[in-house]
Amino acid sequence: MIIRPAEKSQFEEITAVWENSVRATHDFLSDEDINELKPKILNNYLPNVKHLYVYVSFFNEVVGFIGVNDDNIEMLFIASWGQGGGIGKSLVEYAISEHNVKRVDVNEDNIEALGFYEHLGFKVVSRSPLDGEGKPFPILHMELKK
Repeated sequence: MIIRPAEKSQFEEITAVWENSVRATHDFLSDEDINELKPKILNNYLPNVKHLYVYVSFFNEVVGFIGVNDDNIEMLFIASWGQGGGIGKSLVEYAISEHNVKRVDVNEDNIEALGFYEHLGFKVVSRSPLDGEGKPFPILHMELKK
């Protein structure tokens, strides 16, 4: 499997991976929430993240992706069929080594993601009661403490 810069032609496939991942891991989001976010991912977030990388299979299928702005992970999503296989860890380690990543925000209700980042050395430093959309999904702000 390979990590490489994402291409605009992959944005729909990346958005499909996002939706699959969110439906598997974000049980606190409703279908309405996901359907509201999906066009924003495709049309706003993906085109505006500074560094976007995909993790692709040998068949050139996107299995996961990471977006980085400055020293912050903006997004990390792995297709449900690829979770638990080290893809997320590989993408985060790549972002740390290539972009000196030190920060990430995690939905407080996404316990698996919180544990994942803690396992990689991130620690919670603060909490916001609302997400970036102003919705009541608390966000934990984490920093790498290695």
